[in-house]
Amino acid sequence: MKIKLFSIFYYLFILFCTIETKSNLTLDTFLNYTNFVSLSLSSSGEYLLIQTRRPSWDTNSYENSLWLYQIVEGRKKLITNKLFDSVKYKWSPTGKWIAFLLKNDSSLNNFNFRYSSKINLNAEQNIYLYSIETDKIKSISIGNDIVTALTWSQNDLSLYYSTINLNSTIDLELKNIIRYRSSNPTCIIRQINLNNNNISLIKDIINVPFLIGELLYSYIEEKFIFSSVLSIIENTDTLQIYLIDLKNNYSIIKLTNDSTMKQNLQLTLDNKNVIFQSIALGSADGSSEFLQQRLYSIDLTNYLIQQWVKDFQGSVQDYTIKSDGGVFILGQVGIEVKIYSQLSPNNELILYDAFNGSYLLISSSINSITFVFTSFLKAEEVYFIKNINQLKSAILITNENNQYDQIDLPQSESYQWINNEDNQTIQGILHYPPGKFHQKNLPLFVLIHGGPISASINCFFGDWYNWAPLAATQGWLVLEPNYRGSTGYGDKFVNQIRYQPVTRPEKDIISGIDQLIRNGIVDKNKLTIGGYSYGGILTNWLITQTTRFNAALSGAGSIEQVSSWGITDLPVFISDLFGGFPWKIPQIYQNQSAIYYFDRIRTPTHIVDGGNDIRVPFTQNIMFERALNYLKIPVELLLLNNEGHTLSNNPLHGKIKLQQEIKWLNLYGFNSTITKQ
Repeated sequence: MKIKLFSIFYYLFILFCTIETKSNLTLDTFLNYTNFVSLSLSSSGEYLLIQTRRPSWDTNSYENSLWLYQIVEGRKKLITNKLFDSVKYKWSPTGKWIAFLLKNDSSLNNFNFRYSSKINLNAEQNIYLYSIETDKIKSISIGNDIVTALTWSQNDLSLYYSTINLNSTIDLELKNIIRYRSSNPTCIIRQINLNNNNISLIKDIINVPFLIGELLYSYIEEKFIFSSVLSIIENTDTLQIYLIDLKNNYSIIKLTNDSTMKQNLQLTLDNKNVIFQSIALGSADGSSEFLQQRLYSIDLTNYLIQQWVKDFQGSVQDYTIKSDGGVFILGQVGIEVKIYSQLSPNNELILYDAFNGSYLLISSSINSITFVFTSFLKAEEVYFIKNINQLKSAILITNENNQYDQIDLPQSESYQWINNEDNQTIQGILHYPPGKFHQKNLPLFVLIHGGPISASINCFFGDWYNWAPLAATQGWLVLEPNYRGSTGYGDKFVNQIRYQPVTRPEKDIISGIDQLIRNGIVDKNKLTIGGYSYGGILTNWLITQTTRFNAALSGAGSIEQVSSWGITDLPVFISDLFGGFPWKIPQIYQNQSAIYYFDRIRTPTHIVDGGNDIRVPFTQNIMFERALNYLKIPVELLLLNNEGHTLSNNPLHGKIKLQQEIKWLNLYGFNSTITKQ
């Protein structure tokens, strides 16, 4: 009997020792993450281009890589890790060539429409062509042309590109003097003829009085289609889609006329329609409405515009054109992004529901569908299927983030509450500390997303912005609220933020905190808050309205909205958000600006911003730090050198941001050091 008991215990001991134990999530492992930027299948469906972005710690930069994946053989090859990602790479019509740019061309990286004196006019620029058949890259010298978009002709023998007309941006007489608003950048469309793999000629096609963001060529209609962009968006009138009719004296025709930004332009397979996404930016005088991302198509024969999935209550995050007609779309509803299809704008929308989580990118071709999927417990990866009805059987074809499968990630769930002021249901996400799922009396960190026309979703990203899982591993219950203005809940929900851009979200967020306290989930004495961009703006506001928070983390948030409107590169958004120009409705700008309520602040506040940020001007945070210093509130400001709003240049800066923010939460978050009034 003793021998049998010993044997049982022995085998149980061996079993226990062989069970795989997962490691804890650390700052280093969290940030060692690969983000998938885009997917593009060749016309035959045989090859897939995968664009990735990951930190290169040795060089203090990010690697932007382009990979070629052979689907049948399951082979992946690196084409380049120096991709210039501001100009989209393009497949040739036969799928034998890929045109792209590299980021080591100095003028491409340094061009700034405000400060054109920084351009190196002597730098030689190149377009690169990768051959599928020979596995070689060749470069095409284009002089000092600064490319904004690429597209192919009807075959592999001709390539078009748009380049900035430098004569329209640089005043050589003034040299280093900036003549502000003296002229707006324009573009030239040029053609490269490729004959037997030899470059024969680069010739001008047409001058365009706009800056081109995306460029398409319809060989059936013999028309160029392009979207216009601006470096400073003061008015959306010129943010439209235009057409150049090559059969009709190269006339330029304006195809759209609304106040949205257009992106992701794609031609249908018959070359007779262009499909695009629209993003609402508002209007300068505050007369438009904010809407979720939508999908439209334009008939290139009669210029009729139709809206796809018009009854869809969510936001169209991405789409791809189906090989048999129609589209697949990735639609966000609530905290999840699902795959849908629609055969035409008038057909029924079909949902393909397989797993809880978010589908982030999608591309389709003949007998091939690829997508990127993620969820709370699964980092981004690329998957492949032959038939959309086989979604549950999708094959994993990348393992860039498989290290997170061996890490004990925090458990997360949807959380809902009611804003009693107007009886509106608000949804958010709760991330629990490891091993404390559904436990009570937890310290709370409220992490507010930016945008505001964005949302926190069911996903796992390893970066300085989406860091709720890392904060949870530090012992915090993390609440990500999808306050009024968030996408995925209908256009009315988005638009309700107008005229009260901080006071409306404030009540949504505070009501969620109150419910967590009433339910005993949260310790009312251990509350902290933070956010970046619009999340920073709301953080700045909330600490003027309550002294309940022990610590605050403010990132790239404004405090005085008139001066922010005057300096930002996106003033049209602010004026529409507030309902008009500052001199028309000064009381709204003042009532929604945190600086006029700073005498109420008692919360130790950590501030971070890019030293070159003009989206939410970094000068706002210099004012913020100065005010808190005068008020003798514990404060620290980090200005990250050579970084704009997105902190996209040096991954070390994102790491420093999180290190210092975690330190601040630990210092002040669990016990307030200031007497609250």
